Amino acid sequence: MSGILVTSKIVGAALVLSLALAACGTGSGGTTSTAPPTAATIEIGSLYEPQNLDNTAGGGQGVTEAFNGNVYEGLFKLTDAGKVENLLAESHKVSPDGLTYTFTLRKGVKFHSGKPLTSADVKYSIEKVTAKDSQSARKSGFKPVKSIETPDDATVVVKLASRSISLVYNLSYVWIINSAAKNLTTTEDGTGPYKLGAWKRGSTLSLDRFDGYWGAKPTNKGVVFHYFTDATALNNALLTNAVDIVTSEQSPDALAQFKDNKDYRVSDGHSTTKLLLAFNDRKAPFDKPLVRKAVTSAIDNAKLLESIWAGYGSLIGSMVPPTDPWYEDLTKVNPYDVNLAKKELAEAGYAKGFAFTLDTPNYDPHPTAAAFIKSELAKVGITVTINVITADEWYSKVYKNRDFAATLQEHVNDRDVVWYGDPDFYWGYDNPQVTKWVAEAEQAETTEAQTELLKKVNRQIAEDAASDWLYLYPQIVVASSDLSGYPINGLNSQFYVYGIKKG
Repeated sequence: MSGILVTSKIVGAALVLSLALAACGTGSGGTTSTAPPTAATIEIGSLYEPQNLDNTAGGGQGVTEAFNGNVYEGLFKLTDAGKVENLLAESHKVSPDGLTYTFTLRKGVKFHSGKPLTSADVKYSIEKVTAKDSQSARKSGFKPVKSIETPDDATVVVKLASRSISLVYNLSYVWIINSAAKNLTTTEDGTGPYKLGAWKRGSTLSLDRFDGYWGAKPTNKGVVFHYFTDATALNNALLTNAVDIVTSEQSPDALAQFKDNKDYRVSDGHSTTKLLLAFNDRKAPFDKPLVRKAVTSAIDNAKLLESIWAGYGSLIGSMVPPTDPWYEDLTKVNPYDVNLAKKELAEAGYAKGFAFTLDTPNYDPHPTAAAFIKSELAKVGITVTINVITADEWYSKVYKNRDFAATLQEHVNDRDVVWYGDPDFYWGYDNPQVTKWVAEAEQAETTEAQTELLKKVNRQIAEDAASDWLYLYPQIVVASSDLSGYPINGLNSQFYVYGIKKG
């Protein structure tokens, strides 16, 4: 999935989905038995409809939520607790110099079309992510790849130009698709426990159990994602039993009606989703770190978080959530301080302020956050014009064309601080030292060395106020009390559905 809630949405430990240990190996289906004939269809409520069904073509958070691990699988799987485990890769080995990875594929795996999985499909899938026109958020993570070889149908050999300590982790983001499949923006051909049923744009997307799945079967008959454009309508659907579960609660004020009701269960899991006020660091006045620092210090992020989440969520001060290995509390680097903000603006040459347009996605909580930011910045002489746009418009205008001054957006992935080492990323942050540290971290021989370098990156981007990391989302899942087996952590927007059952 793309790591951006476009919606493009960035580990923790709470509930780990049980993985099936079948005779053929561990499959995506989180159960050890075949689903009973009476298994129910699970109705799921979500605010994140896919933009399309291809995660390398700007499909966004919605396609990751629905398809990752459910319709498509990778060589490896990232569990709900952030652990990387084998999936379509039965095993792998690394050469002593760290430059050659050899993967052995699991036997007996077929795509939904019936075609057997081969090494050619893996090679094609990786190259689709790294292609020139790919919009995958993890594309840059594969820059060290020099070649991909397929000596036989069950073996993939990846050779690197330089060490890549994150290669196996990054491969958990690569969906393995049928190399002969066409029109993947509207269709699919994966190896997962579900196949696409029907996608009714603006309404629902259904997944049907795939009877030819190589692993343990899902505990349900299938699932239907119901899409809503506002949190109130989504909550009403849960209250009227139109849906069984809400993947990510966005209306904390409404939680009381579920917490005090025995018919529902509220789970407060771990999130990796950051709400960013992302500046276009290429364009004046945001090309000046002092201006960005002033804007950051002029906004009371704690008050914003409380107004939207009523005690849930947290402040982090940079791009790294507490569940990443290189986390450090940096909330004091650019503290809320109106006088400091005015001083920094004056030093930057903007004592009388300036004006800019804030491109704002039209779904919750962005319009509310935008109005708050406008009010806060007015106190230091900055005039904000709010331009509300759709998710599709955001993708084209902001992410693809870089046609913006500042924008609001969620970033969902863990370990995504490395994007600040890429000057070509949409926000245009360009600090050669940070780029060097990110490269060195990826080539590190130990996780300890990687961690120390990325801590430096995290601190430097905070000191440069590369963005304003407004807050870290909570991950609140609300479900009917007769439901079980669902994930509760908001890791990279994935939402494994194969273990969910009623009763």
